This record gives sequence, structure tokens and C-alpha cells, in this order.
Amino acid sequence: MKSAPPGGRGRPGSAAKGKGRSVPARQENQPVKPEDFTTISGVPVEELYTPDDLPEFNPAVELGSPGEYPFTRGIHADMYQGRLWTMRQFSGYGTPEESNRRLHYLLAQGQTGLSIAFDLPTLMGYDPDHMLAEGEVGKCGVSVSSLADMETLLEGLPLDRVTTSMTINSPAAMIWAMYLVAVEKRGIDWKKISGTTQNDILKEYIAQKEYIFPPKPSMRLVVDTIEFGTRNTPRWNTISLSGYHIREAGSTALQELAFTLRDGMEYVQWSVDRGLAVDEFAPRLSFFFNAHNDLFEEIAKYRAARKVWAKVMRERFGARDRRSWLCRFHTQTAGCSLTAQQPYNNVMRTTVQALAAVLGGTQSLHTNSLDEAWALPTEEAATIALRTQQILAYESGVTNTADPLGGSYFLEKLTLDMERGCFEYFERIDALGGMVEAVEQGFPQREIHDAAYAYQQAVESGKKKIVGVNVFKESPSEESERPIKILAIDEAGVRHQRDQLKRVRESRDGPRVEDSLRALEGAAEGRENMMPYILNCVRAYATVGEMCDALRRVFGTYQEPAFH
Repeated sequence: MKSAPPGGRGRPGSAAKGKGRSVPARQENQPVKPEDFTTISGVPVEELYTPDDLPEFNPAVELGSPGEYPFTRGIHADMYQGRLWTMRQFSGYGTPEESNRRLHYLLAQGQTGLSIAFDLPTLMGYDPDHMLAEGEVGKCGVSVSSLADMETLLEGLPLDRVTTSMTINSPAAMIWAMYLVAVEKRGIDWKKISGTTQNDILKEYIAQKEYIFPPKPSMRLVVDTIEFGTRNTPRWNTISLSGYHIREAGSTALQELAFTLRDGMEYVQWSVDRGLAVDEFAPRLSFFFNAHNDLFEEIAKYRAARKVWAKVMRERFGARDRRSWLCRFHTQTAGCSLTAQQPYNNVMRTTVQALAAVLGGTQSLHTNSLDEAWALPTEEAATIALRTQQILAYESGVTNTADPLGGSYFLEKLTLDMERGCFEYFERIDALGGMVEAVEQGFPQREIHDAAYAYQQAVESGKKKIVGVNVFKESPSEESERPIKILAIDEAGVRHQRDQLKRVRESRDGPRVEDSLRALEGAAEGRENMMPYILNCVRAYATVGEMCDALRRVFGTYQEPAFH
């Protein structure tokens, strides 16, 4: 029987007081234990919270008003009364033609933003005819290898009126360049388009492991995109700091928050070291968080994220533009919380998680589908997931006031604990030399490993209860029957993508492609910004695999060492 994948609640942090009882801090290198899952951020959850739990709490300082520093209560004064969050369902599978149809369908159903998933070969910088792409083309997202695929994927979509998010990291510069050229060919000014490229390579080393190049040249490539975007695409977020995948790897809520924000600080520092003024680029930084099952812990996490980021940007980096202080974030409900057993339960899990995101003040939201523990969503399941957001927005009343839970003794205590835990992690990472050095030494990886192991122990012991998995289970005969429709990826799509790739290679100007790839390789060997060279490759219809190979020849590939 499949067990629930790791996810988790907060982990012990600083010493704190709870109803007069002293709670010791977790000692360095002391592993998380299953019994720790009765706590949030190291503080026991009490039956009742009163002002005595917040003896040093100053509402004027800690809270303020929505839209005012430190933005604990939200980045907008009127929050969702002024504008609803963007309903941005993550979608992509099979061929560009198939994914294009799904994107058009979702817009017709009321979705208000686009979000594109790419398949594993694309994420790893391989074309669909590469031997390492075998069996993976179009399976976990759409297959895109050249500008021709991107043009097909985006055909007919109102790119000048809708924002587009693309979940791509190691080859982010190449995929973003394809988007820019596709827009350019349609006569749309780059300065008028809005959207986000995930482009967060640090969390790949920490959690998702879809990296290509070593950390330092990868960071250079990210800063190249930040610098280029600052100059040329003023409404585009060239990076989205992603805690989502950190949480999916098994981290606690606190680890998700702390590592994500510290990743953001690392990108800011590298960009400043490049010579960019912080207020020149920081307003276009965005974030991407997970929404897990513990309603109040998740809300506290989002509130603490805004507060911590505002303080860091103002006090550590000296940002003066108010927009540089804002933690603007997208949220996706927790895929790792979904179960293959009793999959209709996942609708309720997703609803609770989406509610946490909205009460926490998200700017954008994706709700997972009930069938995602089995396969990519069917059209029917994706529609139910979108309708979940629409019911919250239009029927639940949660949008009627900003930060409706603000001032709750329980929530404010959790928010403060999250904030303190973040700064403790920052101190530990700073002592290692920064996040790149911490990643190379395996620090965040070990922390997540310990948390994931403890969570799984708690599930298997029954201390952490998962409905349908270790409590309220069905009989073996019921479990053996697949109760839902499953989206199957047609193998004809693989042949289609390989044939399309062959046609592109036969029809393009071969010498121009070779010249552009050599120029990119030369730029990589030097110190120039690589984005103009990547754009030239894209315009010549060079493929993702060819561009990544050019950089592999210069940077090499990364093999993560074994950490103990």
C-alpha cells in the first residue's frame, strides 16, 4: 500500500514560554523526533491562548495596518476588496498542441493567469530525441525543445493581457528567451508583458535536484537574467524564490520559510555584487510557497514571510523603495499531502490549504487536483480544482476584509515564533559563508532529510494521522479498484515531438545556428551577460539541448557529493 509522502509541520526552534512552561531549544545536530510533531516551531500548541502568551507583543509595531510596513497583515490596504488573487492553475502535458488546448480551456473556465509545466527532459536541458529523454517526453509537463514548440504552445493566448508563469530552473534563461522571442514575433512590446520565470537554482540543489551546472556558474546565469530583465522587461519577475519544492522534499514549515528567504537574500547579494542597485531589481523579486494541512501554521508562515522579508530588505540591504520590501507570493496547495488512497479526500485537503493561502494573503494561487497522486490532472479534475478557488472567492466571505485573523493570540504567537526561527536559521547559514556555501556543505539538505525522516516515522507509528492511509482505511479489495479516471499520455505525442524536432533542424539555417552556439560558448568562457547570446540562439531555432550542451562544455555538470 502506498504511504503518504513526507511533508510536515514546524520544527523546534528557539527557547520560548508557553503557559509558564519553559520549552528548550533544539540542540545543534539533534535530530527531529516523531514526538516533535505535537509542536509548532518548538512551542507546544496550547488549549487556549491569552494576552499572557504575548507579553512583549506591541500591536502597533508587530502588526501595523494592511499595506504598511512591516506588512504582517498584507501588502495591500484593501487586500482582496481591491483585487482578487490571480487564479493560476499549473498546466502542461504531452505536446505543445495538447497543452495549448488545456490553457485555452482553463481561461474559458475563469482562470485569470497562466502557469506552464515543462516535462523532465526540458527541465534537465535535453531534447526529446536524447537517450536520457526516453520514457519521459511529455509525461510530467509539456515538451518544449525549440522556438517552434514555444510558438505552438502560446498560439492564440492573450499574452499582452494575461500574466504567464513558467516553472523552469536550470534552462530558465533558454525557455524565457523563447517566450520573449515568441512575443516579439507577435509584435508585442517586451515592456508590456507580465509574468514570472521560476529560475530558482538554489532550491534545486537543496530539494528538487533538477540541476545541470555547478552552483556558482548557475548563479551567474540567474544574475544574468535578473540584470537583463531589469533593463528590458520591467514588468517581468525574472525569479520566483520557491519554497514549494523545499516543502515537497519533506521540510517543515519553518525550514521552508527560512531557506526560501535566505535563498532570496543570496540572489540579492549576488546581484548587488554584480553592480545592480538593490532598488533597481528587488521590486521584481517574487516568491512561491507551499500550502500544507495545518491551517494556522500556514497562515502564520505567510504573515511571517512578509514581515521578515521587509525587515531584511530595509535593514540588511538598505532598500528604500517600498516595493523592494514587499514579499509578493504565489501559493500552490501541497502535492505531497495528497494520497492515492481515497483520492476524493484530496478535494477537502486542497480546500483547507487554499483557505490558508487566502487567509494568509497570497497574490496568486494554484489548487491541486484530486487525481494528482495517480497522474497529471484530467480536464474534469482540473475544473474542480479551479472551482474550489472560485467558491472561496465568491461564496465564502473570506475576501471581505484584510487579514481577518489578525490579532488572534494564537496566530500572532505562531507568527512571532516563525519570525524568530527564520532569523536563527539565517545566523547559522551566514556562519557557513552564505547559502551557496551552505548548499555545497549539505546543510539545508541534511536539515530537510532529518525532518522528512521524522515525519515518516510519525506517520508509520500512527502518531501523525492521515485519513485513508493509517486511519479510516478501506479494505484491500476496495483499495485495489482505481476509483477515478486517469489522464494517459499518448505515446504518439512522443513521435510527434521527435518528428517536429527533426523538421526544425532540417529547415533552419545550420551555419547560423552553429555560429550562435559558438558565440554563446565564448560568452560563457568570458564575463559577459549571456542573455543576448541565448536570444540569438533562440532566434536561429537552436534547441534547449544544444544551448545547454554549449554551456556544459564550459561549466561542466554538477554531481552532488554524499553528505553525512
